[in-house]
Order: sequence, then C-alpha cells, then structure tokens
Amino acid sequence: MNDFPALLSAVMARIAGPGALGGLARLSGGANMESWAFDWAGGGYVLRRAPSADYMAGRPYDHADEAALVMAARASGVRAPEVVGILADGDGMGTGYVMRRVVAEVNPATILADPPPSLLADLGRELAHIHAIAADAIPAAIPLMDTGKALAELKARFLSYGGDRPAIALAIRWCEDHLPAPAPAVLVHGDYRMGNIMVDADGLAAVLDWELAHRGDAHEDLAFGCMPVWRFGRIDRPAFGVGPLEDYFAAYEAAGGAPVDRDRFRFWLVYRTLWWALGCLQMGQAWRSGADATVERVVVGRRTAEQELDLVHLLGEEAPEAERTRALPASPSSAVAPAGEPANREMVQAVRDWLNDDIKPAAEGHAKFQVAVAMNALGIVMRDLDAGVCAGNKALADALLSGSTTLAEPGLLAVMRRAALDKCAVDSPKYAALERARTLWGG
Repeated sequence: MNDFPALLSAVMARIAGPGALGGLARLSGGANMESWAFDWAGGGYVLRRAPSADYMAGRPYDHADEAALVMAARASGVRAPEVVGILADGDGMGTGYVMRRVVAEVNPATILADPPPSLLADLGRELAHIHAIAADAIPAAIPLMDTGKALAELKARFLSYGGDRPAIALAIRWCEDHLPAPAPAVLVHGDYRMGNIMVDADGLAAVLDWELAHRGDAHEDLAFGCMPVWRFGRIDRPAFGVGPLEDYFAAYEAAGGAPVDRDRFRFWLVYRTLWWALGCLQMGQAWRSGADATVERVVVGRRTAEQELDLVHLLGEEAPEAERTRALPASPSSAVAPAGEPANREMVQAVRDWLNDDIKPAAEGHAKFQVAVAMNALGIVMRDLDAGVCAGNKALADALLSGSTTLAEPGLLAVMRRAALDKCAVDSPKYAALERARTLWGG
C-alpha cells in the first residue's frame, strides 16, 4: 500500500510517542504473516501483521490473543520478544502487533555453521520453560488440541486434496494405529524449530512466531524441531541440526521438563511430518484457489516431496527385514527431447536465464527473494519435464489408508522408496535427507 509508511508512523506515535520512521524493510521470512523491520525514535522494532481480517479467517485466535500470549510467555521468564503495542481497527493496517527488535541471528544456515556451545542445552531449557507456563497465565482463547480429532481433520484434508499420495496415506493409517492416550496438557509453542529462534554469542536469544500455539502434549514440541526438514542440511544431528537427541532430552528434563517418552516422541515425529506434508499441499491449494497468488506459495506446495521421503524413511523402519533390504526398481525412463522448434524445457530455461541475468541483479529486498523463488519454480518444472515423475497413485493410497495393504507386501516398500527418491530429486534436489536416503536404500 502506498500509504503504509504514513499509517505505520501514526501507529507508532500512538504506541511509543513522537518519532520519525526509518529503515523500513520487509523481512523475507514468515510463511504466513508479513514482518516489517523499522526504526522509530532511536529504537528498533518489528511489525508482525496480516493485511486484512479476512486473512485470519479460520484461525482459532486473533492477533490480540497471540500478542497476549507472547506477553504472558515473556512475563513467565521465556525469552519471547517484548510486545509494545497492538494494531487497532482504526489504524487501517489489518491486524497485528509491534515488538521491540531483538538483535541476534535468525538464519538457520548461519547458526548451524557454528552454533554456540550452549545452544542444544538452551533449546531444551527454553522449551521446558514454555511448558511450565502456568495454565491461568495462558489466554483463554488458546485452544486445547484433541489429537484424535486433529488427525481426523488431517485425513479429511488429504481426501479433499485428492487422496492419491501413498506415503501420506501410509502415515495417516500408522498414526491412527498408534494414537497415544491423552497427556497432561501444557502450552505447546507449535512451531519450535530452527528458523523461529534467534541466537547470539551467548546462545538462544529469543523464541519467535507463536501463531500456532495451543494446549496439548509436550512431546509435540519436543519432536517438531527434530524433523529432518528443520535440521537445514545437518541431517546427522537429529536434534535441531545441533546435536544428539539424548543430550536434548537430558537438557529438557534437567530444566524441569517431564521425562521424555520415546514412543510418544516417535508418534509426534511422524504426526508432525504428516502435518507439514499436508501443510505444503494446502499452500498449493491456496495458490490454485486464488487466495494467495504469490509464487512462493506454489513452490512450497511442491515441498510435499520432502516430507513424503521422510515418512517413507521413518515408517520403512518397521517393515520386515526382507523388505528393508530389497533392491529398488529402476526409475522411469526420461522422455526424449524433440528436435526442431524449442522444446518446453528450453523455453523454461530461457525464462529462467532471463530472470537470473536481467531481473535478479536489479532486484532488492523481498523482490530479490521472490525472483529467487520464481527461478526455483522454473527449475522444478525443468526437472519434471526431464523425469516425467508421477506422484499420485489413488488405488495404492486407498489400500494403505484402509489397512488392506501394508509394508509387509513384497516389493511395496521398494516401490515407495523409488517413488519418494524420484519425486524429491525433481522437487527438492538439495534436500539433505535425499542423499541420506540414496545411501541407505541403494538408490
């Protein structure tokens, strides 16, 4: 919006008193909400917002409740940002809130290249502190998660998206068969992972992005940051890409967290991998429906392949030994490129080269990020044209979902492994778990 700086200046004058707006820049992170960094009266701030109330439709609580939760967490000793004000209806800026800016590193690649020695212990300690927040300090709007109902909702979403992805069907059936008994409810951050924490030389500096918080099983938070996708290439370090699981669990328990149940942890590792697979599909659906037409959404929609690979890896561990050691079938043959007029792949390559050579050098800030995303999208299309991979198999997905087919069926695990490898090689060829799977599976 052209009047964004003027509107933000009016908000800050109301919240923090007289000042001048400076350094306004949209931050590239944040899959769901906008984040803007800026300076005001000598201080640094961040605005977290949704452009309209419509964007918040379907969410269990609004930004005012989210801000209240962040304030409650900070008051309880959690290293949450300091909220200084909440957008009002009359501000004309949608919904959101303003926080004092934390000066620390948030980029996972930078953090994991040289993590502070205390970081894994910090992660365990801080999560224990989040789970220890008193129930009466949590805003009433923060919902209680019923795991069985949540799983049923994931299943319904899967079917609404076509229900044709065998790895997702396998995971849904496994979760149904291994649903744990309810656990004592604590505040669950819901998105506790690299990318949502800030780190400085002394260790963990802040925990960000509280929009998915709810009451539920502590093991959900324990597992989420340990998913391969959130290790950001450090696949050999299962706890956040930082270190061993047992050291993480020990730090959590030493800081007052309840004893970690390894079976519950495994359930939630599978469940949240399934959840994110469907989350990626949902973003693709949001683009398709026109609700969010950004190129970032359509690209994230293809990251489902990463989670399918991880699900086949996780659940394949329970297949009979003969199936775990079975050789993989060959990949489908690549299509032969036609001679003569430029092929589809060549046309996509031409557009990709133009973006890289002519558009990207002149782009700045969020626009530069969007150009990179667009180039990634075209790269996926090029690889897909070369490979001719088909991701869906409705008949197999139905059989796995019903339980009439399992990984004990001779050759099925090998077929699913091959499909997962080939799809991930198209959609996310740099995904670290792909190389691990190739090594383990002989692919």
